[in-house]
Amino acid sequence: MRLAYADPPYPGCSALYKDHPDYAGEVDHAALLRTLQDNYDGWVLHTSSVALRAILPLVPDGARVMAWVKGFAAFKRNVSVAYAWEPVIVKPARKPVVSKRLVMRDWVECSITLRRGLTGAKPEKVCHWAFEMLGARPDDDLIDLFPGTGAVTMAWQTWRGLFVLPVATPNVAAATKGVAHEQNQEVEP
Repeated sequence: MRLAYADPPYPGCSALYKDHPDYAGEVDHAALLRTLQDNYDGWVLHTSSVALRAILPLVPDGARVMAWVKGFAAFKRNVSVAYAWEPVIVKPARKPVVSKRLVMRDWVECSITLRRGLTGAKPEKVCHWAFEMLGARPDDDLIDLFPGTGAVTMAWQTWRGLFVLPVATPNVAAATKGVAHEQNQEVEP
């Protein structure tokens, strides 16, 4: 499957990134959502609670609004109510699989990242949760549409690593002792 992760500058916030080499001004979210829907089997789109009212009418059927709840968030001067959650819109590529990797909820709690080189860099835990909500598999192709710090791509690599079983190296002495114990026999080391 072909998956996309979109964490663009939120509407009205592009000036925060004007010094970044990828800066291209305000993102056209209508065009972005058309691209996501037309070119990908599943996708994730981060946005702000303030922008949600404008974004939701553009969201196609089959997508779901979920939440990243920020246990620690930045409190800004003259902002009376902190921005301590973020809408995460997910259009799954396939039905998510219940596994032992995490409890499947439509929200995740995780503090913001600090000093990652770019405002809004996503924590690994949030990305891993989003991959699970996508119904992603390790052999899928994930395209990070707004790479910024590279945090999403790094999280994709670590998440895919959760599916790789370690190569077992046989320990002959331990195996022999285990057999001998079962048979109540002594084995020399």
